[in-house]
Amino acid sequence: MFWSTLLLALRAIRRNLMRSFLTTLGIVIGVGAVVTMVTVGNGATKAVRAQIESLGSNLLQVRPGQRLGPGQASAGAPPFRVADAAAIATQLGGIAAVAPEVRSAVTVVADGRNWSTTVTGTTNDYFTTGNWTLADGRTFEPTDLLAGASVCVIGATVRREVFGSADALGRSLRVRNFTCEVIGVLASKGQAAMGLDQDDTVVMPVVTAQRRLTGSTRVNTLLVSLQPGADAEHVKASLAQLLRERRKLGPGDDDNFNVLDTQQLAETLSGTTALLTSLLGAVAAVSLLVGGIGIMNIMLVSVTERTREIGLRLAIGALEREVLAQFLIEAVVLAALGGLVGLLLATGASIGLAALLRVPYEFQPGINLLAFVFSAAIGVVFGYVPARRAARLDPIEALRHE
Repeated sequence: MFWSTLLLALRAIRRNLMRSFLTTLGIVIGVGAVVTMVTVGNGATKAVRAQIESLGSNLLQVRPGQRLGPGQASAGAPPFRVADAAAIATQLGGIAAVAPEVRSAVTVVADGRNWSTTVTGTTNDYFTTGNWTLADGRTFEPTDLLAGASVCVIGATVRREVFGSADALGRSLRVRNFTCEVIGVLASKGQAAMGLDQDDTVVMPVVTAQRRLTGSTRVNTLLVSLQPGADAEHVKASLAQLLRERRKLGPGDDDNFNVLDTQQLAETLSGTTALLTSLLGAVAAVSLLVGGIGIMNIMLVSVTERTREIGLRLAIGALEREVLAQFLIEAVVLAALGGLVGLLLATGASIGLAALLRVPYEFQPGINLLAFVFSAAIGVVFGYVPARRAARLDPIEALRHE
C-alpha cells in the first residue's frame, strides 16, 4: 500500500513539474542557507582558534599599564626589565618558558633590496612561547645572548622579500645602522588574528636590540608559557603577586600591568563567532518556514483541483487514511526533494565561501542530516491540513464538483 501511495504522489508531482519546483524553492533556499551559514561559521570559529593558538601554547602576555591598548592608563606605568623575566622563570611553578620581548619597527637592507619589518629582541625562550620552529639554521648561543652579538633569525616573509630564492644563512642583513649575520630562518606560520603576518619578523638577542635599536633597557612585553596541565588561574594570581612585589605596589595600589590569557581570548572569540553562526542560522531557518507555508498553499490548491479525483477514489472504496496518506506523502516528498537539492547547493556554496574567506571547510554530517530531517518534517506539518481536508471530503459532493 505504501509503495502504491508513493507512486501516486510522484505521478501527481510529475504532472506539474514547474509548480512543484517553485513550491520546493523555499525549502531549497532555506536548507541551503542554514547549512551554508553553519558550516562556514564553524570554519571561521576554527580559524580564529587556530590563529590565536599560533601565538603560543597556554600563553600569557604581560604588558605595562592597567588595560590593553594605547591610552593614558598605560602612559605612566614603568616598563619591565629582563630581570623580571628571569624572576618569573625561577620563582613561579607551572612555567614552561618566559621570554622578554623588545620590539622596534625598522627597514632592513640586503643585496640592494629593502623591506620594512619588525625586529624583536628576545631570548631563545621566545621560540618556545610562540611555537616557532626553524626551517634552517640555528637559534642563539649563550654567548650570543650574553655579549649582544650581531646575529639574527629571520621569518619566511623577510627571507623571501630580501633574499629572494637565495640561501639566507650566513648572509649579512643591515638593520638600521648596523649589520647582523643571519643564523636561522623560521618555518612559516602564516597570518595571525587581524591579518598580521607572523612571518614578517627579524629576531635578535634582547641585549643587541636594546643597545643598537632602542637605546634603553626597557622590555615591552613578557611572554609566559604555561606547562601542560598547569592551573592558569593559580599561575596568573602568583604572577600578579610577584610583579606587584617587584614593582613595589602597596596593598591599596592598583596593578600597573595587565595579563592577557590567549586561551581565554580564544574561547571568547570562538564563543562570539559561534553565537553569530547560530544567529545567522536561525535567520536563514525562517525561509524554511516560508517554504513550508508555500507547500501548504500549493497542496490546498491541489486538493481543490483534484476534488473529483478524490471523490472517485472515496466512492470506489478508498479509505480516508489512504487519501490522507497520499497527500501527506506528496507534501513530504516535495519537502524532502527540496531538502536534498538544498544540501547539494549548500555543499558547493560552503566549499566556495570557505576558499574565498580562507577558512577551513569541514563536512558536518550532523547539521546536514538535521536540515534534511527538518525539511521532511516541514512537509509533514504543513502538508497535514491539506491532506486532512482531502480525506474528509464527502464523496457525493466531491463528484458533483466542477
